[in-house]
Amino acid sequence: MSISLIVVLLLMLSLAAWWLGRRAVIGMASGDPRRLHSLPRYHGYYVALLTGLPALLLLVLWLGLDEPVITRLVLASLPESLRNLPESQLSLLVNDIRNLATGNATSGVADPVLQQAAEHYRRLLGISRLLPPTALLLLALGGMALGLKRTHPGHRARPAVERVVRWGLLASATIAILTTLGIVLSVLFEALRFFQSVPLADFLFGLEWSPQIAIRADQVGASGAFGVIPLVAGTAIIAAIALLVAVPVGLLSAIYLAEFAGSRVRAWVKPLLEILAGIPTVVYGFFAALVVAPLVRAAGEHLGLEVSSESALAAGLVMGIMIIPFVSSLSDDVINAVPRALRDGSLALGATRAETITRVVLPAALPGIVGGVLLAASRAIGETMIVVMAAGVGARLTANPLESVTTLTVQIVTLLVGDQEFDSPKTLAAFALGLLLFLITLALNVLALYVVRRYREAYE
Repeated sequence: MSISLIVVLLLMLSLAAWWLGRRAVIGMASGDPRRLHSLPRYHGYYVALLTGLPALLLLVLWLGLDEPVITRLVLASLPESLRNLPESQLSLLVNDIRNLATGNATSGVADPVLQQAAEHYRRLLGISRLLPPTALLLLALGGMALGLKRTHPGHRARPAVERVVRWGLLASATIAILTTLGIVLSVLFEALRFFQSVPLADFLFGLEWSPQIAIRADQVGASGAFGVIPLVAGTAIIAAIALLVAVPVGLLSAIYLAEFAGSRVRAWVKPLLEILAGIPTVVYGFFAALVVAPLVRAAGEHLGLEVSSESALAAGLVMGIMIIPFVSSLSDDVINAVPRALRDGSLALGATRAETITRVVLPAALPGIVGGVLLAASRAIGETMIVVMAAGVGARLTANPLESVTTLTVQIVTLLVGDQEFDSPKTLAAFALGLLLFLITLALNVLALYVVRRYREAYE
């Protein structure tokens, strides 16, 4: 029985349990909800949770332990000489057993011992496909029976259901926190290995980025150069250009939508603006490389300027278009949150509409607007595809937006492309860059939260 079919059956049983629990408690109360401690739907939720939740937890446990348990049991049946093989050879042996059990080709000639192990693997696999679905359905039916048995008018169903929901929310938050912590620690450990080979000062203050480790000591660049300043400068130039495009356009569009546009215009324009956020970044990259970059180069040549075929200006312009919805949507929400009474009071005192917007609405909404701009800056700093396709991959320390530059994210991708061994500074440098990028975006997000909380206006 497939996993999807099992899940569908459990959901159907839970729905049936909700209906039965609700119907049973209404019948016990003679149709009068005032005689019940909790509303009828909470009694239905209680029975449904007892029906589906334990079975779903058992299903998750089975999916996580099924293959490892079968593999361990098969290895335990092998002779001791095969069980004591090195880890790499033992992994290959397990793959051969699995291939024999499924009828696929193996890496060598299968001997009788492997044939016997494959037959054992096949039997265990058949048992694992038969017993768990039966156990899950029996557990679900048992939970339904237990829930219906506990159902009575005085049962405190609502607190029990809310307790389960509260624990579910806590588990979700814990998973999110642990996932973030795992990501940070995995990057941090590899970055520390990198700093064992490259001094931290050379990484943070070096002016040259050339992460090439030569095979022989007499080759040029045998030690490599891991100065991150050119990458930080390229990232800052492109992000600044993007913000110079996105902030005025996004803020002015938000002011128009919030203060001037009618409901019909707003219903059309706001979704059209937010469509920009749903376009894949690779599409923006194609647009930047095939349309914007040639236009920028042609305009520069017309003005007598030398413009690289891949320039920070082209990448920044397209990236600014991409983050317009972030600035516009957040600013629109913040401006609409300003109480109407402030506008009416300003207009009643004789201020014009423009003066009301510039001197009342925008100052009141400024903390939220600044927070939205900083979040958009974090989005621009973390962009990769547009920079790869429009700005290039060469690290160059320059303040000229007409030259090609690269960013932190582009170099992370470049260093990890292809078959890499995680024992050289060249590969480990990607994790150091990732840690630096994480700290930069974290600082921007913390700054955005500080600005919003520090200067937020509270209205009654």
